[in-house]
Amino acid sequence: MVKKLRYILDKSTYINENTPLEQVRDPFLAERNIFLFVKREDLNHPTMSGNKWHKLNYNLQDAKMQGKDTLLTFGGAFSNHIYAVAAAGKIFNFKTIGIIRGEEHRPLNPTLSFAIDNGMRIYYLDRTSYRKKSSSEIINQLQEKFGDFYLLPEGGTNDLAVKGCSEIISMIDIDFDYICCPCGTGGTLAGLISGLNGNKFALGFAVLKGASFLNENVNSFLKNSRNDSFHNWDINLDYHFGGYARMNSTLMDFVSRFTSLTKIPIEPIYTGKMLFGIYDLVLKDYFKEGTRIIALHTGGLQGLKGLSEKLKKI
Repeated sequence: MVKKLRYILDKSTYINENTPLEQVRDPFLAERNIFLFVKREDLNHPTMSGNKWHKLNYNLQDAKMQGKDTLLTFGGAFSNHIYAVAAAGKIFNFKTIGIIRGEEHRPLNPTLSFAIDNGMRIYYLDRTSYRKKSSSEIINQLQEKFGDFYLLPEGGTNDLAVKGCSEIISMIDIDFDYICCPCGTGGTLAGLISGLNGNKFALGFAVLKGASFLNENVNSFLKNSRNDSFHNWDINLDYHFGGYARMNSTLMDFVSRFTSLTKIPIEPIYTGKMLFGIYDLVLKDYFKEGTRIIALHTGGLQGLKGLSEKLKKI
């Protein structure tokens, strides 16, 4: 396959817009006449991969237009978003500041080590204060401490991120019935819904426990982009496995089997949970025979390095 490369912000960096769409050849699916394809957005960029690039694209352009030289954002110690923002800062010559939830732990995990190696300043915020991270009180404190910055929300999700994610649909060149994605904040799903323009069906899989707020988030993003008339979507809340970054042997066995069968590497935080959910819904006859499903691989494979100790306990 010939790569379709789009240069981004400058002529030295490009994104692969023609990532593979790989069919999953599994007897389980074949017996039920279900066609599953994985959109390999994990391959769109070496360090800003998956949905993270799509979320950052227009935000980076906006920061440049505003003349900002510093990006500040929030995330957990294993955050794919923190990793991607640090990489973007180095590539596009932004200073970067990562506000990390909780206390510092040494030695640093691979995610934070990468962030610091790419020039990011790390600042820890206790969990009580972190819950108020979007408040004017916390933002004012951060401005007093760090000066002027371009604010990227946790997970990178805002209206510009939704706009970027909406373009994923135009990169799919086969017919399908469903497009699925994992959901942390709902921005990627809102983008997919916008890109579908009322056609097909978008199905999100929550990776957080108690994530009923996602419906409100998605509705809000759709309203802001004037796409709130679309109702061809839903969010499944049943496959979080206990919460964000929580997992058990059932999920890990599935991830291992899927990777072995397809040679497509996945992680258990986002894409693994979504694919487990798709398989379980197939088993429960949620999809009618002949359904064609696209599963969006949202990247995040860098997080596997930091999960090794946790996986040993499962």
